[in-house]
Amino acid sequence: MGGNTLAAGEAAWILFGVFFTLLALRVPVAVALGLACLPVLALEPRLGPMVLMQETFNAYNSFILLAVPFFLLTANLMNVGGITDRLMRLSRAMVGHFPGGLAQINVVLSIFFAGISGSSTADAASQSKIFIDAQRKEGYDDSFSVAITAVSAVLAVIIPPSILMIVWGGVLTVSIGALFLAGIIPGLLIGLVQMATVHAYAKARGYPTYPRSGWGELLRATAVSIPALMTPAIIIGGKVFGWFTATESACIAVLYAGGLSLLYYREMGMKELWEALGETGRLAAVALFCVGTASAFGWLLAYYEIPKAILEGVTAWGMGKIATGFFIAAVFLVVGCFLDAIPAIIIVGAILQPLAAGVGMDPVHFAMVGIVSLAFGLVTPPYGLCLMIACHVAGMRMADAIKDTMIMLLPMLGVLMLVILWPEVVLFLPRLVSPEFLD
Repeated sequence: MGGNTLAAGEAAWILFGVFFTLLALRVPVAVALGLACLPVLALEPRLGPMVLMQETFNAYNSFILLAVPFFLLTANLMNVGGITDRLMRLSRAMVGHFPGGLAQINVVLSIFFAGISGSSTADAASQSKIFIDAQRKEGYDDSFSVAITAVSAVLAVIIPPSILMIVWGGVLTVSIGALFLAGIIPGLLIGLVQMATVHAYAKARGYPTYPRSGWGELLRATAVSIPALMTPAIIIGGKVFGWFTATESACIAVLYAGGLSLLYYREMGMKELWEALGETGRLAAVALFCVGTASAFGWLLAYYEIPKAILEGVTAWGMGKIATGFFIAAVFLVVGCFLDAIPAIIIVGAILQPLAAGVGMDPVHFAMVGIVSLAFGLVTPPYGLCLMIACHVAGMRMADAIKDTMIMLLPMLGVLMLVILWPEVVLFLPRLVSPEFLD
């Protein structure tokens, strides 16, 4: 931008140089993003350090982002109110007789949980406490138990409602209803390939299997779970059909989960409610602090037109739609290893959006390529937050679980490639239910 003290290249070197230096010093990502802005703001007379506060506040001044703490609260109410126990009973009745029964239940419960919570970290924390020690007692290898728990937790950011979809839709102006519909098929495909991976492991290592549940048990388990399973139907259906916004759907999900826990299942008292509120406050504070500092960082990138300078070089490669899809996936896969998904969407998503539009990628397709790619970063070092949580609960080093984690990511990589090569995987349901959501 003309008249600036710093050129775009100089500002980029300072921003990214300070940021990655702070990351190397193990400064938390959200704090590093904010601190990286300060040297540029101090050197530019037109700006000043107060811009960091202004842009951070502007990011928080968003009705859509109110959905984040409400979806987190829904997940926590589900855990303390007995809803998770009912879904686990249903999962066991459905797949407990498959090879590696307990691990299969782990995956299916993650699919159910994903349709309610929208948070992979909440899923990883609760599933780790439920499954890792139980699998250890049944003779599963620790590395396998940690890997499948962490990898299945990423389904929560792909299967709607997803906090990443809400952030993506709010920041990059994409229909959240369309994103919710677009995530269903790839999410279920990833769940199926994870179950197939568990099957292969169980056959190779002789992991135990439960007796097949009778039709009576399956019907009883389904009956007690139906109220809980209505939660994703209410959230997704209400948003897609225009009954309420994403934020309103999150509020309704809280009321519904609270009503189930207090009045229907009757397993939540005031103590459990207080615990759920406290845990929600901690998780929401981390997520939203990332949004604020990443938005300030992204604003500086836009101010100096750094994305335009970066894209000029990439556009010269003359890539088609498929090649661009693989390039976008590769960028998000690499960035996800070092950066939390929310700031990655705000910063990298904004940079790559014009590139995707330039080759005619539908914004919903572009979003799902990015979100599925970022899901890998939740279990890949050095960031790997879900893997870190599972390892902490298991009391083992991340390095000891890396091999099995990488093996489990290979089938997921195949689903990502399918999403890139065949856009209808993500566009079919939005086109079928609400074609007006698509460009």
